[in-house]
Amino acid sequence: GILEKIRSCLIKKLLPHLEGRRKYNEEFASSTSFHGVRNIAHTQSKARRALWLLIVTGCLATVIWQICSRFIYYFSWPTTTTVVVQYVENIKFPAVTFCNMNRFQAHAVSNLNIIFFIWNIVSAIFKNFAMEDKYSQELNDFLLGNLNFSIKEFTRKNGFYLNSSTLLECTFFGKPCYPQDFAHVFTEYGNCFTFNHNDLSARRVSLSGRGLHLLFDIQQDKFTDEPTLGYTDAGITFVIHSPQELPRFDGLGLLTPVGMHSQVAIRQLKSIIQEYPWGECKPDLKLRYHKIYSTNGCLLECKARYIQDWCGCLPFILPGNGTECDLLKLYKCVYPAVYDIEIKGLCTVGTHNSTCPAPCEETDYPTTVTYSNFGGEGAMKYFSTKLKKTPEYIRQNLVRIEIKYHDLSYKITQQQKALTISELLSEVGGQLGLFCGASMITIIELLEYIFTNFCWMCIFLLLKAPEMPQWNNPSQNQPTHKEKKRGIQEC
Repeated sequence: GILEKIRSCLIKKLLPHLEGRRKYNEEFASSTSFHGVRNIAHTQSKARRALWLLIVTGCLATVIWQICSRFIYYFSWPTTTTVVVQYVENIKFPAVTFCNMNRFQAHAVSNLNIIFFIWNIVSAIFKNFAMEDKYSQELNDFLLGNLNFSIKEFTRKNGFYLNSSTLLECTFFGKPCYPQDFAHVFTEYGNCFTFNHNDLSARRVSLSGRGLHLLFDIQQDKFTDEPTLGYTDAGITFVIHSPQELPRFDGLGLLTPVGMHSQVAIRQLKSIIQEYPWGECKPDLKLRYHKIYSTNGCLLECKARYIQDWCGCLPFILPGNGTECDLLKLYKCVYPAVYDIEIKGLCTVGTHNSTCPAPCEETDYPTTVTYSNFGGEGAMKYFSTKLKKTPEYIRQNLVRIEIKYHDLSYKITQQQKALTISELLSEVGGQLGLFCGASMITIIELLEYIFTNFCWMCIFLLLKAPEMPQWNNPSQNQPTHKEKKRGIQEC
């Protein structure tokens, strides 16, 4: 009874008669905004109907091909790069970090040559360093006999220093600057000093050709280094970087040898990279101990996490708040840990899947450096009188550096999406309108038509299902041989 009521309800209310379904199809063909369908349905001539069917089919195939190609292009995540040069009235000056190529005071390491190897173990975090076996026993003996020795305090006290005797002249945009305007920082070169560091308000220049002018006295007789480790030059090495970033010397440092005058012309280059999958950056990635994200800062924090977990301490040149590693742990644990990090690729840089992907926005300072010999005959007499030094001393110890902007402009290199979602929809709509005269309303009409016919088909199959013979249930009432024969004849 209930099944019969459901059947009658479906027949009367939901499933129209064959004539009603035919009329619905004719009305759809007459009223749809899909161009060409009306000509197929209402044309009396078979030839004209075949022609319009061919035209509609061809246009539909073209639309499908065009739409598929646009979607394939969109999901290849294409990008375009635009370069814009912006001229301004004033521009921020970058940070500049200076280091002496001779890292330690000669009197402090005259009987402690092992200090060079200890510092190289520390600075291996920045730069790969392979320690020769012939120094292992000497290093072990020193570590066992000096358990309370601090290489950090030794370097700070006996490394290169910046005062009025080593910084003879300093002017920025015509105004004097002093050693206290520089911030101390540890790098692979020991004590280094940063001008225009992050703690100070941003300095600006408003005229090209003027900037930072420095005159250093590196005092070769007071500072020394170990030539067997590759430190054979004398002079000042420096790197130009953003004030919010740490200096990075590995492959990026510039060198001015003694007795030379270097003029450095800089430009500001801003790079903007799209997020994944169009680019390689992660816009939500933040660093704990750095104000802005950079691959160098991320790499240092990554190494700090692994070393903290493995050794239970943290080298003083890495960012973090962990317990400082003593010399024994630096040698026995930190140095092998850094080697494992490099070999196993635990801290990788570059791609989206790497530990430290590319930053979404980065500022670089491309440089052009020119050199000349420091001082002519008149200049030598002037500096000899002023400094009370011989011309030979001046040629062997003085370094002049000028850093200035090439012009008051910056270049922006921006990576942009070649095809956005709105542009994709516009192109799809354009193809539909061009070949089929279709729009979003047309698509809704087609979906409604397909859904209605699908529902009618489902209802029809449900109504027919109970009338099907029970072939697959032989366990119920097995018929006799005569009944089987009669059933076959009736069939």
